[in-house]
Amino acid sequence: MVPGALGQAAGLAGGADIFRTSWNTVYRAVTLAVLWGIANRSLEGVTAVGIDEIQWRKGHKYLTLVYQIQDGCKRLLWVGAERTEKSLRGFFDLFGAVRAAALRFICSDMWKPYLTVIAERARQATHVLDRYHVMAKRNKAIDEVRAAEVKRLKQDGYEPVLKHARRVLLKRPENLTEQQAVKLKELLKYNLKAVRAYLLKEEFQRFWEYRSAYWAGRFLREWCVKAMRSRIEPMKKVARMLRAHEGLLWNWFRAQGTVSSGSVEGLNYNAKLAMRKAYGFRTLRGVKIALYHRLGALPEPNFTHEFC
Repeated sequence: MVPGALGQAAGLAGGADIFRTSWNTVYRAVTLAVLWGIANRSLEGVTAVGIDEIQWRKGHKYLTLVYQIQDGCKRLLWVGAERTEKSLRGFFDLFGAVRAAALRFICSDMWKPYLTVIAERARQATHVLDRYHVMAKRNKAIDEVRAAEVKRLKQDGYEPVLKHARRVLLKRPENLTEQQAVKLKELLKYNLKAVRAYLLKEEFQRFWEYRSAYWAGRFLREWCVKAMRSRIEPMKKVARMLRAHEGLLWNWFRAQGTVSSGSVEGLNYNAKLAMRKAYGFRTLRGVKIALYHRLGALPEPNFTHEFC
């Protein structure tokens, strides 16, 4: 049977080449190891989980992934088809009510089905909104403003000052290249909606620097007022979204230093890498096997190491 570390590093196709055998043989071996590992793993002591979705096929085909994200143990716990309430309830059914009651922190994005199930099954846990997704919503709004303004400037015959400005407006100032920094300095001279949206974005960064949920809340409300008065519809939409989830945003400060939403993004990156290596998979079961194999930190039967 293929050792876990080798299979994870080389992928199934690479493992087949190394052992000079067929892809199907390696797949069957890995499947047996994964099923054994799932059956013999321990789910005790889990106090923090991260929940996210990932696209595995074209046509809006998503998976719901649940990770353990506490210090000292970051691993994949659950893979569910689609990103529905039913998918996430499947995890809690497996996990059990007693273990769910012991959860202290849950990190997720603002996907409504997830919010509903978390409130239903783990109300006692501090529910932290994923900082990455909050920032992604904000960046998406800026990109919408920029794209619309590029078209307007072109139609009105103005100089295309926003050409090649997408990354300049989305990146943090400290991450800009020298050329991008010069471009940003030029853009800030113009009273454009895209520039005003950029300034609102940069001002919002202060939110994450607060230590107190109370003062962060005051800042958030003031920022939302500015965004609503900006007359920039995508930014107003972000403000309305933040207002609707204000309580969950405060939890980010209550959990600060305990759980990190960055852990979820790191695990998602590895999940995408695992699916890319498992290019031979065309079924949901195959994708699940690949993900658990790479990210599940599963125990292995002793005989998997006989050939090492």
